[in-house]
Amino acid sequence: MQHNFKNLEIWKKSRVLAKDIYILTSELPESEKYGLINQMRRAVVSVPSNIAEGCGRSTDKDFARFLGIATGSISELETQLYLLIDLEFVDENRLANLFKEIETIRKMMIGFMKKLRS
Repeated sequence: MQHNFKNLEIWKKSRVLAKDIYILTSELPESEKYGLINQMRRAVVSVPSNIAEGCGRSTDKDFARFLGIATGSISELETQLYLLIDLEFVDENRLANLFKEIETIRKMMIGFMKKLRS
């Protein structure tokens, strides 16, 4: 069963997260251009992209698989945010809202995957 990704709240929220990550990474040191900046941007772009791609698949099982990929990407992004803290590029308090956004999106994706698989 095909879904319209533009109507999905998880797709909309993941686009906002992508924008927030692009803003954050634009403030990181130039020396990270090919390191964390590139990795974080790729991970965050993967989330709405995989949601959209999954919607275009012909079965709910396929869609759930792409949501699983998106969930992996958002976990990768979360790890990279912790690395920013570890490397003292960003204060942990500044990232609190991003961590909340990530957790909200992850829970939504996991719930949707369960619904698609049942």
